[in-house]
Formats: sequence, C-alpha cells, structure tokens
Amino acid sequence: MKLSTTTRKKFRITNKLKKVSKSDRFRLSIFRSSKNISAQIIDDSKNITLLSASSVEKDIKESKSKNKSELSKIVAEKLAKKAQEKKITKIYFDRGIYKYHGRIKIFAETLRKNGMEF
Repeated sequence: MKLSTTTRKKFRITNKLKKVSKSDRFRLSIFRSSKNISAQIIDDSKNITLLSASSVEKDIKESKSKNKSELSKIVAEKLAKKAQEKKITKIYFDRGIYKYHGRIKIFAETLRKNGMEF
C-alpha cells in the first residue's frame, strides 16, 4: 500500500520527535482545518492524551471571534493555562504536516509567551 505525501510527511516528523523525546517532556500535536484549530499534549511513553484544547469547545465558540488567527491565540492561551495547572512547562512541538507559518506560528509564539518551553 502506497502512502500519500502528506501521510509520509506526518509520520516522518512525528517519528523524529518520538526518537528524541525523553520522559521529562511531552509532545504537543496540532491539527488545523480550514476553520478550526485543535491541540493536545500527549505522553508517548504511556500513549495517553494529557490535555487538549480546541476552537470547537463551547466557551471558545461563544467568544464570537471570527478571525482564525485570534482563535488560535485563544486556544493556545487556554492550553497553556491548563498545562500550568498540571505543572507541564517543557514540551516538544509537533507541527505535523503544517509549515511553521501563519496560524501555527501564532499558536507557538502565544504558548511561549505563556510560559511553555520547546
């Protein structure tokens, strides 16, 4: 079975992160669609999701921000707040198939401003 280019790219980036990952850091995986953005912090040693945040959640949808870049800032702030409550500060940033540009870059910079290290 032949894999598509995007699938190969995603596996290549994620597997590189998994190889260098240590037990003191978790992986932050991002999914971006044409309208929404979601992210989750994953513990690869136990294969579980620790935290997640998405623009589809009720409280974020009610904020009435139609701008997609503002939406990514709000989701990043919410995820950073949840991570600080669980005392998670060091992560690996898994951008998946997306370039570090636009909404992904805004998301990452907002996380850094809120105390996350990667």
